[in-house]
Amino acid sequence: MDARIVAMWSGPRNVSTALMYSFARRRDAEVLDEPYYAAWLAAAGEAHPMRNAILAAGPVAPEDVARRILAGRKPVFYQKHMAHHMLADFDLSTWFGLATHAFLIRPPEAVLASYTAKYEEVSLELVGYPQQAALFERAADLAGAAPPVIRGDDIRRAPEAALRALTAALGLDFDPAMLCWPAGPKPFDGVWAPHWYDRVHASTGFAPPETAPSRPLPAALARIADAARPLYERLERHAIRVPASA
Repeated sequence: MDARIVAMWSGPRNVSTALMYSFARRRDAEVLDEPYYAAWLAAAGEAHPMRNAILAAGPVAPEDVARRILAGRKPVFYQKHMAHHMLADFDLSTWFGLATHAFLIRPPEAVLASYTAKYEEVSLELVGYPQQAALFERAADLAGAAPPVIRGDDIRRAPEAALRALTAALGLDFDPAMLCWPAGPKPFDGVWAPHWYDRVHASTGFAPPETAPSRPLPAALARIADAARPLYERLERHAIRVPASA
C-alpha cells in the first residue's frame, strides 16, 4: 500500500515537534523530522547549532531528500517541514503534488520571543513567514482550495477538539492515542534534538498556551514581527475554527 504523505508546514518555535510526536502515536503512521534541514544548511551556509552533526547525518542533496519523502512504509507518512528550509532552487516537483498539505501557524511576536531565546541570529526569512505563505499559495493552487491551517495555540488550548478537526480536514480518522506520548527523546528525532527539543522531551502531551510576553519585543525584533504580520494573517484567515468552549 502506498503511503499517504501529510506535509505539515510550520515555522520554528511552534508546537511542530509535539504535533509530530502526536502523529507518531497513530498505529497507521510513521513520521519524518525536518527532512530538508541538512540540505538547507549546506546550501544556505547558515551557522546553526550542531551544524556539523546535521550535515554529517544528511541527506544534503535535495533530490535525496525527495526520495526519502516518497519512501513511506505505513499508510500515513507524516512529515514535519520547516518552511524556512525551502530555498527557491529546491525542486519539489517530484513529490509536492502528491502530498496532502497543512499549515501550522503561530503569531510572529511569540515565535520571535521564543526563537531568540535559543538562537540570537534572526531575520524574517529565518522564521519562515514568506516561505510559508508562498507554500500555502502553491498548495492552494494545486488543490483548487485552501489547505488546512491550524493554530498552535488552539492545539494547546483544546488538544482533542483541535486534533479531531485537523484530522477530519486531512481526511483521516482521529486516534485518541494522539493526545499523549512518553517523555524523553524519540528514535525519529533529528540529530538537532539535543539543542532544540529539551522542553518537548520533558512533556507527555500538549502544554497549555503560554501567556503573552509581559514586555514588548526589542525594536529590531518588532520590525520583523511587523513585516511578518500580514503574511501570518493571510494564512490565519483560513484557520480551522476550534470551539472556544472545548
